[in-house]
Amino acid sequence: MEINKQILDFIDEGRCFAVALVLGTKGSAPRKAGTKAVIEESGKIWGTLGGGKVEAEAQRQAVEACSSKNPVVFEVSLYGESKAEETPICGGSVRILIDPAALKNRDAYAESVKSLQERRRGALLTRVNSGKQTKVEVRWISEEDVRGDGSFAEAEEILACLKEEISCLLKEECTESGEFAETFIESVIPKPLLLIIGGGHIGQALAKHAALGGFDIAVIEDRQEYAQAELFGEGALIYCGDICREISKFSVKEDTYIVIVTRSHRHDAEALERCIGRGAAYVGMIGSKRKVALIRNNFIENGICTEAEFDEVFAPIGLDIGAETVEEIAVSILGEMISVRRNKVSGGRCEQRSMR
Repeated sequence: MEINKQILDFIDEGRCFAVALVLGTKGSAPRKAGTKAVIEESGKIWGTLGGGKVEAEAQRQAVEACSSKNPVVFEVSLYGESKAEETPICGGSVRILIDPAALKNRDAYAESVKSLQERRRGALLTRVNSGKQTKVEVRWISEEDVRGDGSFAEAEEILACLKEEISCLLKEECTESGEFAETFIESVIPKPLLLIIGGGHIGQALAKHAALGGFDIAVIEDRQEYAQAELFGEGALIYCGDICREISKFSVKEDTYIVIVTRSHRHDAEALERCIGRGAAYVGMIGSKRKVALIRNNFIENGICTEAEFDEVFAPIGLDIGAETVEEIAVSILGEMISVRRNKVSGGRCEQRSMR
């Protein structure tokens, strides 16, 4: 979603540029539908459409569109017969929209950027009317508005895209004027938020890996020396104070991932008690199988949670990749979180996973 911020910045700076949007692909293609780039009138590209012939043709078309001020939709074939040819041999095709008139859609891009900053979900709808002259309109709609307006035409499709975190193209019949209309739904979804409870070495390594993996980072730590922003990478939010109190104040949502890696089993258990049952996408706690079993029995015997609730906790934490070093353990935890996010994995206890 960084590209929408780039578009807004370029509009406000008065630059001449075109937005390139992949509307669809067939067969093997370098990038998927929804891929977006900004191409200046000089041909300089921000972002990528996959490089090679696809990107080169997009740059050429964008330069022309910036001059004519007319949007265009074109297709690049990737069905070359030989590696000696100029045409790529991937075996597919890419269909791309070039829109040099983003200025008139500034409000939509501004709302999408604001939505991400406020951690709200929604969609950018790009409507393309293809006739004697291609026309493009971009509008923004929030998830709240979609759910609140039962008469909204694309409501079902938008909600499906948001649920699956995907984008899709809706094709419509010809309009009365003989134009072919299609609407591209681009899901605009904030990065998932990783809350790391414990600012030690594993927490620091995980923060840096997870940021590269597409997570926003927040850290809770009660030791001032371990609650320094520079330890966790740019943009991390740091909360220093009593761990249980800070957890209780923290707003946990369905896109929150929680990793408990404090300095002691007592702090881990206290933190876990305040995280179970709060609706997070993922809750994981570091520790040996024996430690996890002891905490599990204690929680169930004292009515802190049910067996089913504890079994949703990923403990021992991390994929079993034979991790030994701090960095490797951080990678195994990140891999597990990505699996939960992308493969919709649920249920934390799994005998084949182990972590010391």
